[in-house]
Order: sequence, then C-alpha cells, then structure tokens
Amino acid sequence: MTTLSCKVTSVEAITDTVYRVRLLPEAPFSFRAGQYLMVVMDERDKRPFSMASTPMEQQFIELHVGASELNLYAMAVMDRILKERALTVDIPHGEAWLREESDRPLILIAGGTGFSYARSILLTALAHQPEREVAIYWGGREIKHLYDLTELQALASQYTNLQVIPVVEQPEQEWNGRTGTVLSAVLQDYGTLSGHDIYIAGRFEMAKIARERFCNERGALVDHLYSDAFSFI
Repeated sequence: MTTLSCKVTSVEAITDTVYRVRLLPEAPFSFRAGQYLMVVMDERDKRPFSMASTPMEQQFIELHVGASELNLYAMAVMDRILKERALTVDIPHGEAWLREESDRPLILIAGGTGFSYARSILLTALAHQPEREVAIYWGGREIKHLYDLTELQALASQYTNLQVIPVVEQPEQEWNGRTGTVLSAVLQDYGTLSGHDIYIAGRFEMAKIARERFCNERGALVDHLYSDAFSFI
C-alpha cells in the first residue's frame, strides 16, 4: 500500500447528497478495478471510499461521495475536500477486485453510491473483455439517485453484451422501469446463479442478505461472489 498526497482538482454536486470528486495524486499509483482507498483523516482515523475511475486512468482518481447531515462520517470528508482542496489517501485496499482471468458472465449489483465500485469494474471489463456478458443492476430510492444512468444507457447502446437494469424503490408516476430492490430484481431474472461471477456494493446489510439468498436460493458459488460493503454507502 502507498500513502499519497492528492490535490482536489474538481468537485461536482451530482445530486443534493452525492458529489463527484476528482483527485490528482502527487506520485504514480496502481490498483485493481473494484479496490478502494482510505482517506486519512488522522493517524487513527482512515475512511474507505470506492474508486469510480479505472486502473487505466492514471491522470486522476474519481470518487463518488454520498454526504449529508444524516451521514456525518462522509460529510466530514467532504468538508475537508471543500476547505483544504487536498486529501491524503492510502491505496489500494480490498479483495473484491475484478478477476479478469475469468470469462464467466458478470453480474454487478450496486446500491446508491456503491455504483462507484461497480463502475470501475464495468469499464475495465468492457475495455479488456469486450465480448464478456455483463449485467449491471443499480438501485436507488428515487430515480434521481441513479445519477449516472444516462452514461450507463449510452454504454448499453454501444455494447450488445451489456444489460443495464435500473431499479427504483419509490418510483414517480412516469417511471416505467423496474421497481423494488436490486436483490429482488436479480432473483426474478435468474433461476440459477451458479455460472456467474457476482460483484456487490452497497450497505453492509444488503450485501449480507444478497450473499445468503443468492447462495441458498439460486446456487451462487461463494468463490465467485465478491463484495466490499461499507456501512456509510
């Protein structure tokens, strides 16, 4: 692992609670798609954030930070980003990175800003294995929480092997897509998951339930199910 000082080059408020942050590290870095970094607040306080950028993008690191008054843990990080325009990070962390040696169909499951984890894996898989079958399920309470859905739909129009399944828990009247939870949507769509590699990011309890139900009800193999779940996402 490497400790890096980073300049904050841009901050974009994507929604009222989600920020797209780009960092410029002072030195070269490396990671695998699906790994995360730790923001160093002090010697005893390091906070995990998935990287939305890919290992191929060496000129910056992109984070999607969900921060609000209900999430003071992440809000403190955003306060530092906005005030100091700099961060110190430890990189890389996590074992739930994309296994590129596999050619099994991919299922990516994201809740909220867990999309940042899935995005890095998705873009890396499309770049290195353009023929590999990929389905990405992204869930949010409202459609506005699926903040990069337009980007995903554009990718789906380019790759016939990519399925994008947005799922909204509290849909507005004009929404004509899937409703409920991402876990329910996956269970509805697959009679078996034994032949898939599955990557999950979201709240800890969501990832735990997904593991149990996918393995017990759909035959998913534990060795092919990966997740890095953070309670603040």
